[in-house]
Amino acid sequence: MNRKIEYKKDYKSFYVPKTTPDIIDITEMPFIMISGTGDPNGAEFARVTEALYSVTYAIKMSYKSDDVPDGYYEYTVFPLEGIWDLVDKSKPATDKNNLKYTMMIRQPDFLTNALFLKFVEQIRKKKTNPYLEQLKFEKMTDGLCCQMMHIGSFDDEPESFARMEAFCKENGYVRTDKTHREIYLSDPRKTEMSKMRTVLRFPAKRKG
Repeated sequence: MNRKIEYKKDYKSFYVPKTTPDIIDITEMPFIMISGTGDPNGAEFARVTEALYSVTYAIKMSYKSDDVPDGYYEYTVFPLEGIWDLVDKSKPATDKNNLKYTMMIRQPDFLTNALFLKFVEQIRKKKTNPYLEQLKFEKMTDGLCCQMMHIGSFDDEPESFARMEAFCKENGYVRTDKTHREIYLSDPRKTEMSKMRTVLRFPAKRKG
C-alpha cells in the first residue's frame, strides 16, 4: 500500500484555509451524497448522516475483508460536508425547517460506482435505514470559490459570509449563487461551540 493519505496534510488548501477570506479553484472530487430538506437538528437528519457514515466506514475498513478493493490505499476518512439552500427563498435563513441540503462525504479515488453499490447492499443487510436507498455516488466540483475558516457557532456564520462578500467586492470578484458549502471539521458533541471549526465556501467569479 502507498503511504496514508491525510486530508489535512495532502489537501490542506481545501480543508485547512485561513480565518480570512481567499479565492480558490476546487478540483473535481468523488462523493457519496444525499439530498433532503428540514431542520438539521432533528432525528431525520441524524439518520441521513448515519447512512452516509455507515457506507463511508465500510469502504474505509474494507482492507480487513477477504475482498479488498483494487487500488485500495490507506487514508483518513474525509469530513462531512453540506451544500445549503432554502426551500422557500422568501423566508429567512433562520427558519431551519425551510432549509434544503445535499450532505456528502468525499471518497478515495479507488471507489467506483459498482463498488459503491456493493457497499450499500452490504450495509443494508446489517442496518435498517431508509436513507441508504437515497445515497448517490457522483463526482463534482465547486470550481472557483471564496472560502475561509469559520471559528465558532453556526449561528454566527452570517458574519463570516459578510466578510467573504466584502473581500470579493474589494478584489474584483462577485458571489454567483446564494447556496454555500460547509465542511465540518469539529464534532459538536465534543467541541465547545466557540471553538467549532467549519470551512465556509461559496461560488464566485471575476467581475466583468
